[in-house]
Amino acid sequence: MRFATIPIATGPHLHYAEHGDPQGEPIVFLHGWPDSWFSFSRVLPLLPERLHAFAPDQRGFGDSDRPESGYTIPDMGADAIAFLDAVGITRVTLVGHSYGTFVARQVAIAHPERVSALVLIDTGFSTSNPVTQDLQTSLRDLPDPIPQQFARDFQAGTAYQPLPADFFERIIAESLKLPPRLWRLTIDQMLAYDDTRQLARIQAPTLLLWGDRDALFSRADQDRMKAALTAARLTIYDETGHCPNWERPERVAADIAKLLQQT
Repeated sequence: MRFATIPIATGPHLHYAEHGDPQGEPIVFLHGWPDSWFSFSRVLPLLPERLHAFAPDQRGFGDSDRPESGYTIPDMGADAIAFLDAVGITRVTLVGHSYGTFVARQVAIAHPERVSALVLIDTGFSTSNPVTQDLQTSLRDLPDPIPQQFARDFQAGTAYQPLPADFFERIIAESLKLPPRLWRLTIDQMLAYDDTRQLARIQAPTLLLWGDRDALFSRADQDRMKAALTAARLTIYDETGHCPNWERPERVAADIAKLLQQT
């Protein structure tokens, strides 16, 4: 695994992990909330070596810059395009998890010419539902610094399968890099985003990966996504929570590789 920080045209410096063949087919991973590149650390080493994988910390998250503004989903999508430009990628497979799926969707809607394929891991049809609304409410009076137990309880509630202890502790540490104001702001901006009327504009072959024990987004969400996208197929992971990339990394890597072989 290689690491670097790069300035992008939209303003911030983004930290990122890189893996695989520098001359290989590019694939970019966009993490969930309140995560970082590390959310994909169990998947990246399992990908075919012929791929050139990038996993940036999005604006405000992980070890990337935390400017005062620029946290709408369209802003994050613009950052993703600026990142592609900065590392010299013209066309890419985009993989998003949870929050990152909405950023990936925005990129595919606004810049279809840049997206060759799309993988959406535990996405929702809409950003807003009773679970995400309750989360938004719970963040209103969150103290500074973020209580470690709050981060621990939230992250533990997203997974169904047991996780390696050292991996989970690093997930907590990465979560706590996000400042309290951005815990609130990024969720507020996510819930303000609505692309449901634009989904038909996504033409890239799309793989929906969903854990059947996902506590955030439902099976009905996946069926609505599949109906809205002209080139989508759904793969369901049994006995898996909201984070297949944590819980089933071997299968996620294999399913991504299979999609790329087919496209």
